[in-house]
Amino acid sequence: MFCYQCEQTAKGGCTKIGVCGKTDSTAALQDLLLYLTKGLSQVAIAAREAGIEDPKVNLFTVKAVFSTLTNVNFDDARFVDLITQCVAMRDELKAKIPSMRFDGPATLLPAGDIAGMVFQGKEHGVDNDPEPNEDLKSLKQTLTYGLKGVAAYADHAAILGKEDNELYAKIQLLLAATLSTDLTLEQCVEAGLECGRINIRAMELLDDANTSTYGHPEPTEVKLGATAGKAILVSGHDLKDLETLLKQTEGKGINIYTHGEMLPCHGYPELKKHPHLAGHYGTAWQNQKKEFAEFPGAILMTTNCIQDPKNYIDAIFTTGLVGWPGAVHVGNDDFTPVIEKALSMDGFAAGTDKGSVLTGFARNAVMSVAGTVIDAVKAGNIKHFFLVGGCDGAKPGRNYYTEFVEKAPEDTVILTLACGKFRFFDKQLGDIGGIPRLLDIGQCNDAYSAVQIALALADAFDCEVNDLPLSLILSWYEQKAVAILLSLLALGIKNIKLGPSLPAFITPNVLNFLVDTYNIAPISTPDEDLKEILG
Repeated sequence: MFCYQCEQTAKGGCTKIGVCGKTDSTAALQDLLLYLTKGLSQVAIAAREAGIEDPKVNLFTVKAVFSTLTNVNFDDARFVDLITQCVAMRDELKAKIPSMRFDGPATLLPAGDIAGMVFQGKEHGVDNDPEPNEDLKSLKQTLTYGLKGVAAYADHAAILGKEDNELYAKIQLLLAATLSTDLTLEQCVEAGLECGRINIRAMELLDDANTSTYGHPEPTEVKLGATAGKAILVSGHDLKDLETLLKQTEGKGINIYTHGEMLPCHGYPELKKHPHLAGHYGTAWQNQKKEFAEFPGAILMTTNCIQDPKNYIDAIFTTGLVGWPGAVHVGNDDFTPVIEKALSMDGFAAGTDKGSVLTGFARNAVMSVAGTVIDAVKAGNIKHFFLVGGCDGAKPGRNYYTEFVEKAPEDTVILTLACGKFRFFDKQLGDIGGIPRLLDIGQCNDAYSAVQIALALADAFDCEVNDLPLSLILSWYEQKAVAILLSLLALGIKNIKLGPSLPAFITPNVLNFLVDTYNIAPISTPDEDLKEILG
């Protein structure tokens, strides 16, 4: 195997087993599914040109691509099913356009057993990419990983009924473009920026899906301690799964806790109205092995972020696209097995007080006090805004983000989102004229809110975003972060600091292009970066 799609990758690429825990066979099956989905995209493009739009193919495309994102699915049997579905859909669609001729992944037939599929997957993995130009290969891989992030957001939105055929069409066009053998460097760069643009549309759809269903997030205090009683812990990102579970546990004496990126769910009016949404347990995804093992109830894993659950395999359940061999997979609409497991477990014997944190500062909440914020800037009370956010991870160097926030001057405001916040989410930073210095915008899925806040502030000050007293200090781990970074570049945002390490799939020439064009720079030390930014 060879995989370097995440920040945690070992020595430039995992070659025996993924640092994430995926095996050689899982990695190969993911590569085969991705290759076949690119072939399905080629057929979908041709069918669309012939006036045929297949909603089932469109939705499957994003689900298949999302399933190959880091820490989503580790179950080989599930990948075999997806591969079989992909080929069946492809051939059914091809039959509707008999005059069209295809080759490559649009014609490949998967082997009849897992061993054969694994062999095929290795033939079409990253290390067997036929592209001889390393810079072109780097840009195509960046595009591929960005599309994995876009697919994740599109799938989240579709779960709540928000879809866009034009978005699906562009995803398929860009997936097919990664197979092209005659793209120039300029065309590859433009394809990456187009990925960023369509990601903005995907995040806009998701934002609309979340807010139209659950209301706009409101500043909300969230309890960090436990309440005595039976318990279920929900991790991942999916709001609908949480809502369904809350409804199905009403009156059963079970308290529901969020974990990781589910923390911002407490800010949504239609979710926080449930009294048994008891609080938040634990921190970021990479700490789950310890935190889940100590949790005295059932655990529901939605979307991505799962790690090897062998020490609590009987207590964890997966849903949606998430999979782990041996973990019970449940449908999104019936969480009876999860509930029954929680009722059979001890739960928390007594309540604990571990303080609280604030969440719910999405765009509506922030812009509702925009006048106060703008006045504070004009009066010199707020000197600078820092967006310190992104993915958290286990690799050394991420204490930088904790130190950066701790050392940021008292006349600065910290905006944060995604699980990177767990490096400092419980810090008591005080306020500036009633405005909290630490504002949690939400999940990584809520990056759209952060963009809208920046654009609104630029409009209020009659300047460009790059002229605002705003600096982006970002951490990355997986492919949603790649999609968000491409979106920021597509918006022309410069001077981003990125860490804790730069992507292994970025070649020196591509990095130089990013530095020269957008002034992207790796993080150094908190003291040096604060001095450079604030002067």
